[in-house]
Amino acid sequence: MKVCLLPLSKLLADKRLARHLIIGYSGGLDSHVLLHVLATQGHHWPERRLEAIYVDHGLHTASVAWGEHCANVCRDLNLPFRVLKIDARPTPGESPEAAARRARYTAFATELSPDAALLTAHHCDDQAETLLLQLLRGAGPHGLAAMPAVSRLGEGWLLRPFLEVDRAELLAYARTHDLQWIEDASNTDIGFDRNYLRHQVLPVLRERWPAVNRTLSRSARLCAETATWLDEEAAADLARVATERPDRLAVPVLRELSAVSQRSVLRYWLRQLHLPIPDARQLQQILHDTLTAAADRNPCMRWPGAEVRRYRDKLYAMPPLGPHDARQTFIWRSAGDHWPLLDLPGIGRLELRKTIGKGLRSEVLQSGLLLVGFRQGGERFRPVGRKHSQELKKLLQGAGVPPWERERLPLIYEVKEAVITDRLLAVAELGIAADFAAEPGEMGWQPYFSYSDLSDTELEKP
Repeated sequence: MKVCLLPLSKLLADKRLARHLIIGYSGGLDSHVLLHVLATQGHHWPERRLEAIYVDHGLHTASVAWGEHCANVCRDLNLPFRVLKIDARPTPGESPEAAARRARYTAFATELSPDAALLTAHHCDDQAETLLLQLLRGAGPHGLAAMPAVSRLGEGWLLRPFLEVDRAELLAYARTHDLQWIEDASNTDIGFDRNYLRHQVLPVLRERWPAVNRTLSRSARLCAETATWLDEEAAADLARVATERPDRLAVPVLRELSAVSQRSVLRYWLRQLHLPIPDARQLQQILHDTLTAAADRNPCMRWPGAEVRRYRDKLYAMPPLGPHDARQTFIWRSAGDHWPLLDLPGIGRLELRKTIGKGLRSEVLQSGLLLVGFRQGGERFRPVGRKHSQELKKLLQGAGVPPWERERLPLIYEVKEAVITDRLLAVAELGIAADFAAEPGEMGWQPYFSYSDLSDTELEKP
């Protein structure tokens, strides 16, 4: 039936999106229709490679049998098929629905290359339910935009081609083609919010307003346009308050914005950092505590999955800081003519790159070993460009390094003839010790440190 084929053709007409199409196939009506249309009409997209994936959440006793059903359907359609088993147990305060959704999309994201897209069968009825759920949660334009037809997921894409197709149209297609699908009994449990809206609320609304699904979907599209415009405004404001690192904002400039713009730019900033957005009360508390606190105060606001801190005239956003054992050390071994990345769990990673005229002198690295540790107190250090050494604590304070970062900054020590020396070669944020720095024209090894909470932003320190 063309009603199901047309939206797919429209979406896949953009050949830039992906060449590898992964169908999220649960065995239910909606995803079975999507699977069948793609498998039987694949000649419309000969350049696309199709594959189906069933996600086993492990939450239902029949989940294995459902996976076998999906495998049989895909075999009959001559379609590649895989099963992903995931852990969908909720975290404290998380609903089972939210936990399953989070785990499912996390699993799918790991499967997507830049040239791949996940296709799901969300339809017009789902869009209406999503908008109502967001409305009842007090969401703003971004939440009321509901589900986009095209978005990014991991390194690839997430496509929802059926958002303008009613479930009734999918049901008609399934019956016409004699499809056999799975009925999950949990979909009728009105203890779940979405099911309550689907079975108790929307049928009543539909009696009065027959086109309620399409009307609500249209509202979602309008909210999406508004959200896009708000993001453009917030991006311009973020450019004004930005600093040298994306996880930091300039407090004096932030104060100059209107209260509405402050809230908007803070939400946009957190989204760019892939951090959870606080609710309205928490957001207001963040702005009040960080913008009005005295200069010598270091306020911190926490909510599930994130925290915002202020130090001096900068605002910092990050995932929650876990415990840190400053006594731990790491041995860094060379691999012949190069040094592999050194992962510091929960902190970041170190890298050494060959260079000329800067970095550590090659002779310092002759043993092929380095020791990486953290501040214990009492260390002294003389960076390149300084005549005298100084207490490391004072150097870090002078460099404006926040207190919570000082204890986590890696210190690189010399290892000579398999013996760890007390010679401090380099400190993240401060650079190379002057006594061990390569001379102009001399080959050296430049350390680079990147924070784990800024995986996309490499911080280069000389």
